[in-house]
Amino acid sequence: MTDQGIFSEPREPGPSWARTGWPLDTLDDVNAGLDPTRQTIEKLAAGAKAAAQAAGASAAEVEQAAKDSINAMMLIRTYRVRGHLAADLDPLGLSKRELPSDLTPEFHGFSGAALDRPVWLGGTLGLEKATVREIVAILRRNYCGKVGLEYMHINDLEERRFLQDRMEGKDAAISFTPEGKKAILTKVVQAEQWEQFLARKYVGTKRFGLDGGESMIPAMEAVIKYGGQYGVKEIVFGMPHRGRLNMLSNVMGKPYRAIFSEFAGGSANPDDVGGSGDVKYHLGTSSDRSFDGISVHLSLVANPSHLEAVDPVVLGKTHATQVLRGDREGKEVLPVLLHGDAAFAGQGIVAECLGFSGIPGYATGGCLHFIVNNQIGFTTSPQFARSSPYPSDVAKMVQAPILHVNGDDPEAVTFACKLAMDFRHAFKRDIVIDMWCYRRFGHNEGDEPSFTQPLMYREIRKHPAVSKLYAARLEAEGVIPTGWTAGEEAAFTSLLEAEFEAANSYLPNKADWFEGRWSGLGRPSTPESERRNVVTAVDDALFDEIGAILTKVPDSCAIHRTLVRVVDARRQMFETGEGFDWATGEALAFGTLLREGYPVRLSGQDSGRGTFSQRHAVWVDQNNGSKYIPLTEVGPARFEVRDSPLSEYGVLGFEYGYALADPKTLVLWEAQFGDFANGAQIMIDQFIAAGEAKWLRANGLVMLLPHGYEGQGPEHSSARPERFLQLCAEDNIQVANCTTPANYFHLLRRQMHRDFRKPLVVLTPKSLLRSKHAVSSRADFTGDSHFRRLLSDPAAPADKDVKRLILCTGKVAYDLIEARDEAGLADTAIVRIEQLYPFPGDPLVARLKRMTNVEDVVWCQEEPKNQGYWYFIEDRLEACLAKAGAKPARARYAGRAEAASPATGLARRHAAEQQALVHDALGLAAAAAQPQRKKAS
Repeated sequence: MTDQGIFSEPREPGPSWARTGWPLDTLDDVNAGLDPTRQTIEKLAAGAKAAAQAAGASAAEVEQAAKDSINAMMLIRTYRVRGHLAADLDPLGLSKRELPSDLTPEFHGFSGAALDRPVWLGGTLGLEKATVREIVAILRRNYCGKVGLEYMHINDLEERRFLQDRMEGKDAAISFTPEGKKAILTKVVQAEQWEQFLARKYVGTKRFGLDGGESMIPAMEAVIKYGGQYGVKEIVFGMPHRGRLNMLSNVMGKPYRAIFSEFAGGSANPDDVGGSGDVKYHLGTSSDRSFDGISVHLSLVANPSHLEAVDPVVLGKTHATQVLRGDREGKEVLPVLLHGDAAFAGQGIVAECLGFSGIPGYATGGCLHFIVNNQIGFTTSPQFARSSPYPSDVAKMVQAPILHVNGDDPEAVTFACKLAMDFRHAFKRDIVIDMWCYRRFGHNEGDEPSFTQPLMYREIRKHPAVSKLYAARLEAEGVIPTGWTAGEEAAFTSLLEAEFEAANSYLPNKADWFEGRWSGLGRPSTPESERRNVVTAVDDALFDEIGAILTKVPDSCAIHRTLVRVVDARRQMFETGEGFDWATGEALAFGTLLREGYPVRLSGQDSGRGTFSQRHAVWVDQNNGSKYIPLTEVGPARFEVRDSPLSEYGVLGFEYGYALADPKTLVLWEAQFGDFANGAQIMIDQFIAAGEAKWLRANGLVMLLPHGYEGQGPEHSSARPERFLQLCAEDNIQVANCTTPANYFHLLRRQMHRDFRKPLVVLTPKSLLRSKHAVSSRADFTGDSHFRRLLSDPAAPADKDVKRLILCTGKVAYDLIEARDEAGLADTAIVRIEQLYPFPGDPLVARLKRMTNVEDVVWCQEEPKNQGYWYFIEDRLEACLAKAGAKPARARYAGRAEAASPATGLARRHAAEQQALVHDALGLAAAAAQPQRKKAS
């Protein structure tokens, strides 16, 4: 973490590379660990000598005392670094963990009588003196019991000492009151009985049970309890399938009868709500839990089968909630992510999310990661699933402490959660708990795990349940009488039976998607085919006020000389009322929304300046590197623009989660190039396009994807519009390709002024950013202006005079207009479809009805035929032509041939292809130029 908190003020002083606490300027006595400095050794030796001399030792004994002290300290430090390697972690005992030789006293020069010779420690382990035998016994208890701690990879001295103090010492022990032990056992019993009840009632049905990992349930309750004591008011959970139903019922408090109803085929929501629904082990919920009079709000985010995909969504939702609460340090809102071992090690999104942990604008004040370490991934053993010893090793990249713990010891697991919450509260950093356990019935209840892991499952079949092991221990301690658990099991089973019967008549009475921050919003009241515009124009006073802010350079900010010209040009736009470019239209949309009270958050790689040096939302002082962001001066709402980590998958998921929590903020994610959204396809398919249908979770996220064919090659041309259009159905998302700054302005403002939220995909321009044609005037932003789904060029003939109608979208319209005008084609109209979905069929039909003499209808696109819009648009155009009674029954295609690659990277070939498709659309003779790419033989 930096000292700026989880979300810094947009004006960040100092050079962009400044980071507190790094690099280390001293090598202290703890990180000296295995490489102590001469100063450290001399200090230790001097203390030992002084103690020996005070006791009247001989010169030889004094020297031996110094040597013993140094060797003992090296032994202690070795346990701090490597003690976890000898910890008792595997409940099944299959993991062969021999004691490393460097953890033996002999390795450090102690054997025979030397083991019982007192050694001066000077307060280490809380002792002035101890024998080596005593030291080893203490260290084995501290670092090699049911909890193993990895922390010596952490640079920060204070963090290491904090953890060391809680793990180390002669009196250090895991300790709970008798009432606390009973509470832990009760939750384990409930977790086990829940799974067994489901197994009896729904034989062979998948439930992805927690069998073998039941200690997770009291652990999560501990997180809630200790979090509440530290001031946590909300916890946002994300988790995979395994144990989800147990988590929903026994931690989140979802009614048992509701889950039983879903097993019987019932919906999680009222029947009139609609949507596709989802399997029960993907669903989320929210609730309030109280411990010791402290109430904590809990939410479990719905997730798809794509493992770990929910992680960035949870972090984004958490961060947004922290911003809404003004929770600068992340004390009040806690993210908790549960993982499987194979997924934590194997899924790259985990590393992306860990990378957010210390970045202002993306940090959450520390995420608790809880790995349910099954010691297997479906059928793949750990040695084939990762290259590192532990699944948690990836977390070392952010120097997170890692607690390994034996899942058969619920007290140890609960202790690990308590320590994790202590650490998170103190340092606002991520921490990982790696709970070793097993899957009693394989990947799911229909699986046969012995096909691939016969030895493991031979041990599992004879291994006692967690509750039996823990109950026997508590009986031996005298905490509970013999047979106590039988009463708990019977009582809980009786409750489940009653809930099972109640499920027969259970009906969900409401869907919980438009509550809290979502109050006042709902589903669209009009069909997607109808015009659903709202007032988005602004008055002249506000327009000029925002313009003045955007063009004023503070005396204290020495901006780049090229930026001076940009600001001067922008100032001229406001003075003349003409020539407003794309970036200015966007800034006006942001500024006017801010003034109206809607916060704006823009995130993406290089979003501050803009990939094409077009936005300049952030002005960097050329003398001292400080930043000035004009839009932060608008108010009253918050504006932030974030140059994100170099991630698409993670950052897009984070912004989706942010928009999920805060529908009153305009949340935008911008790809560096539209093609780069490929790296986030899981988020697009599983959350953005389908989240509302599956989970009744609306979202207003805006995706800005630079798109356009300018000869820049296959990776910098296409935002793959065909993929988004293929996903369009049931009014789920919006896809637009605006060609004027004003239309883009109205589109962004419409996103917030509507009384519903839908994700918006905008194919943004590249060359049009500075085109003399793609400009707007003051009147296009003010008065009665609004977003236009269809646009015609000003030079188009009257509708009754049109013989050839060319329909298109995006940049190619300007190529067509220019070529038509040069050829003098007075009977050709070019109409741009600015919103592709929901498709504007009604206004297009009305337009076609007025074109009574049209003979040729063309769809023109610059993308290859198998990409772009043609296969989406073809049937819709045919339907519109039929409805309008037009003479052409179908539109013809003019564009590039089918291709495997999105675009050529050869400038001459690109120019020839572009000219050919434009001439084809206009009915002009083919130009003598290079042919299009040859088809493969």
